[in-house]
Amino acid sequence: MPSSPIRKLAPYAEAAKRNGVHVYHLNIGQPDIKTPECGLEALRNVDRSILEYSPSDGYLSLRTKMVKYYAEYGIFLSPSDIIVTTGGSEAVLFAFLACLSPGDEIIVTDPFYANYMAFAISVGAVIKSVKTSIEDGFRLPSIEAFEQQITERTKAILICNPNNPTGYLYTREEMYRLRDIVKKHNLFLFSDEVYREFIYTGMPYISAFHLEGIEENVVLFDSVSKRYSECGIRIGCLCTKNRKVRDAVMKFCQARLSPPLIGQIVAEASIDVQKTYLQSVYEEYLDRRNFLIDGLNKIPGVYSPIPMGAFYTVAKLPVDDAEKFCIWCLRDFQYEGSTVMMAPASGFYTEPGEGKQEVRIAYVLNKEDLGKALKCLAEALKQYNSLNR
Repeated sequence: MPSSPIRKLAPYAEAAKRNGVHVYHLNIGQPDIKTPECGLEALRNVDRSILEYSPSDGYLSLRTKMVKYYAEYGIFLSPSDIIVTTGGSEAVLFAFLACLSPGDEIIVTDPFYANYMAFAISVGAVIKSVKTSIEDGFRLPSIEAFEQQITERTKAILICNPNNPTGYLYTREEMYRLRDIVKKHNLFLFSDEVYREFIYTGMPYISAFHLEGIEENVVLFDSVSKRYSECGIRIGCLCTKNRKVRDAVMKFCQARLSPPLIGQIVAEASIDVQKTYLQSVYEEYLDRRNFLIDGLNKIPGVYSPIPMGAFYTVAKLPVDDAEKFCIWCLRDFQYEGSTVMMAPASGFYTEPGEGKQEVRIAYVLNKEDLGKALKCLAEALKQYNSLNR
């Protein structure tokens, strides 16, 4: 089981804090945006004499509200197509458990969200990757690149759209290309669409459920964690029109009994949030993105493409080893009493040595803190490279 590139440097950060150093956390997608008041109000007003189990697939009232939410995006589901899970992570794990046998293969684009590897290892599946490159903004590779990876053990293609860790947004043409491969080889299309609210381009959002002809192949993962800044309530969902998949997933849901009761209450209330809340959050992230990318690319030797979605970017740094640099920032460096924590991007690649000079940065801090973090990063690079000449 691999260590999380997002969290494995946490002991260094905790040690820095104990020594009085302020750490700017750019390593993890934990928004600093306030949770919707309607969700917090529901939490404050939980009035039950028993905190009971919920149904294994989640409360019908929550799933019914989710149907209306998805319809606003042209995704037409019934409550029975939706299974509430303990965060989006459990949705991924249960899909793997239901659809894959030991030795089966999943194709992903490299770099990818590191926990996919952990879940694949948990079920004995094998991750195979097609390479994308920071130089061309991590665009989707050719059909031929996918075809070269397909074997008799290939069971699924897994995408994250918009992408974590790169912020890349798949175009309509690219999604149709994926549909054709899925249809030709009768594969599952696992689609992580947690960040659909955060798209910074005029291009339309294309869900896997918008692709005609593969309705039975699609398994969608989602979560309220980032949409409503509710990471801690651990509410996600798995959506599929494939009855066999749903029935298999339900066996795992029954084995873990039920998703979080209090989390479902908060999530259900949060769906009613005013559109002005979502719009203001969107505008805030767009502003942060522009500020961060502009600031990164002004630092000598640093390069980041412009992410078109989510709230992450992968940046290339002028260092020999980004992980060594990230550890050094936390253990040996401070600037005006502060330092910066980033996630080494090598942990988001399948092959050792790939992404060695890259980091994933989450722009989940306000612009004032982002500005201070950028100053820390620029000074850290200057000092690190002077020490390692």
